Amino acid sequence: MGGVHKSHMTTIAPLDVADYLENEEVITEYLNAALEDPDPAMFIVALGNVARARGMTRLANDSGLGRASLYKALAPGAKPRYDTISRIVRALGVSLQANFAH
Repeated sequence: MGGVHKSHMTTIAPLDVADYLENEEVITEYLNAALEDPDPAMFIVALGNVARARGMTRLANDSGLGRASLYKALAPGAKPRYDTISRIVRALGVSLQANFAH
């Protein structure tokens, strides 16, 4: 009557946004979208993804921050100082601009 049915589960690797941040245009659009989000934590998350895409060791060298400091500053829920964000942004070769919202 009741046969045993085996369920087959498919394992799917989690999506890593950093894998898709391949060029400056994509990175720019991604960071701009994060800046438009009302949650400021979204920009920190996006910046962390860009940092991983570019390489944390390289970013540590270019920013003058240690790798551990970078990981801590860009961890989910982190509230890094403006100086830290500024150093990371400059090391990534990104510029942030202020514009009046309409």
